[in-house]
Amino acid sequence: MNKQTRNPSNLSPSEGIGNLTEVKSVSIQGYEGSFHQVAARQFFGKQVSIIPCGTFHEVIKIASNKKESDGGVMAIENSIAGSILPNYNLLQKSNLKIVGEIYLQIRQNLLVNPGVKLEDIREVHSHPMAIQQCLDYLHQFNWKLIETEDTALSAKLIHQHHSKHIAAIASKLAAELFQLDVITPNIHTMKNNYTRFLILQREDAAMQVESADKASVNFHTDHSRGSLARVLTAIADGGINLSKLQSFPIPGSDWKYSFHADMEFSTIDQFHEVIESIKPITAGLKIYGIYKKGKTV
Repeated sequence: MNKQTRNPSNLSPSEGIGNLTEVKSVSIQGYEGSFHQVAARQFFGKQVSIIPCGTFHEVIKIASNKKESDGGVMAIENSIAGSILPNYNLLQKSNLKIVGEIYLQIRQNLLVNPGVKLEDIREVHSHPMAIQQCLDYLHQFNWKLIETEDTALSAKLIHQHHSKHIAAIASKLAAELFQLDVITPNIHTMKNNYTRFLILQREDAAMQVESADKASVNFHTDHSRGSLARVLTAIADGGINLSKLQSFPIPGSDWKYSFHADMEFSTIDQFHEVIESIKPITAGLKIYGIYKKGKTV
């Protein structure tokens, strides 16, 4: 199979950091204005079209179909909440490859319709997690807090209903898309709140990254004493940094586990040498993708 090569370092100001200019549309979880769309724009550029999905399963389904999209963007872990474990399972069962990643700082903002002042607000609507992230700010006011299914949807609804007494917690992109004012920016308590998003493409369309320095793999061992330690030793002896190791129960087995590993390396040859060294001592080895370490935005 012929693979194209790209170099993310050669970007024009109008491009996203991923420089995948041939990508026209991607599936995301959530509505327009969601943090998934923010991540998609940061990686692909503002020109990318998004296909909103209600579930991560739908994201994978649409991303896997070349007639529907050019790929997908999927959150995989958060610096506060941890790994999104079901998404690893979705990835394992799919025909998708990781071609990139991006770390997005989650900034929550209080949005209102134009002309609405703080003293006009009676209710604040948003996703439960967003509300929890902003409680220190919200508790300064006697507002009724209403939980909704999505931050961006909350912003869209107060725009559609021309609400004068309801605010939403959402991204600045949601404010831009729905013509809302950011009455108070950055109302979240934890300032170091980052979500890691994976950039996914079908295996037949995934491009080889010229300057790749990271890979994600899945494997399991025979579960004899010291079997995992031998794999980890081989990885370390190969000079590779293991930035993440996550265990998952193997369905139908008696307390046996598979392992997801994120590996960082200096050269692609170094990675391939380590993979060859661990093949004899692992089973079910699958490479999810070889890509460039993500930037934080």
